[in-house]
Amino acid sequence: MSALWLVLICLGAGVLVARLKHPEGLSASLNWWMLYIALPSLVLDQITRLQWSASMLFPALAMWGVFLGAWALLAAVGRWRGWSRGQIGALVLTCGLGNTAFVGYPLIEALRGTEALGTAVIADQLGSFLVLSSLGVIVAALYSGQHIAPRQLARRVLLFPAFIALIAAFALRTVGGLPEPLSEVAARLGSTLTPLALFSVGMQLKLKMPGNEAGPMAWGLGWKLLLAPLLIWGVATSLNVTGDALSIAVLQGAMAPMITAGILAQQHGLAPGLASRIVGIGIVVSLISVPLFNHFLP
Repeated sequence: MSALWLVLICLGAGVLVARLKHPEGLSASLNWWMLYIALPSLVLDQITRLQWSASMLFPALAMWGVFLGAWALLAAVGRWRGWSRGQIGALVLTCGLGNTAFVGYPLIEALRGTEALGTAVIADQLGSFLVLSSLGVIVAALYSGQHIAPRQLARRVLLFPAFIALIAAFALRTVGGLPEPLSEVAARLGSTLTPLALFSVGMQLKLKMPGNEAGPMAWGLGWKLLLAPLLIWGVATSLNVTGDALSIAVLQGAMAPMITAGILAQQHGLAPGLASRIVGIGIVVSLISVPLFNHFLP
């Protein structure tokens, strides 16, 4: 319960500070710390201590399925409804990718306990992060009319700090993990991710919406917050996936649209206002919808 209070308090603090006088570039500085220090540290800490099983790949594969499903559905609906290429691209990015780290980690901790974070990291790093760094970049380029070279794409993936930490963590597992003093340091640095991420999210929340965005937003959030997790649940049940692999796959699949995907959409000129608002509104709604899914999970 204390972790859920942390979510609400840190989000609220960010919303408040955004409306008060604060240091210029505060959000950008926090994002730098999270991406280059806190997230890699959390990956090192969680993956080196993770009790591995093959079933844990299911949550990661589910995140790929969520993105591909979003691309197929929203592109088809967008053509039918006459949405612009920018709107379709923004929706595919934000509603195909979940906020499985910055909001996902604290919610998973609150709902399933600290021991479930390892599986949540797998879903995020091997799922959402790799999708963002590969298919996400491709979608952004396609819908903005840009061309992305395979070498540039590979470079973006391989040099991302969290990906480097993931490779290092798997290598360290073969030699017994991190030494205890370094493991404690990684854990302490990683623990800064949750409060700072939620605070940063709160600072960036934008909820006002023009009337012409209501339709695209309803389709996008309908997929991300309802249909995608239901489909994951159905597939998992048919494949006899159980335990954390089932619950984390469904919950991570139900997470709000990804902040980083919204930033990527904005940088490529893909309906920047829609991308920003759907992230903000999605986060608020997910604070209700994700716990509801958890209530019905075994």
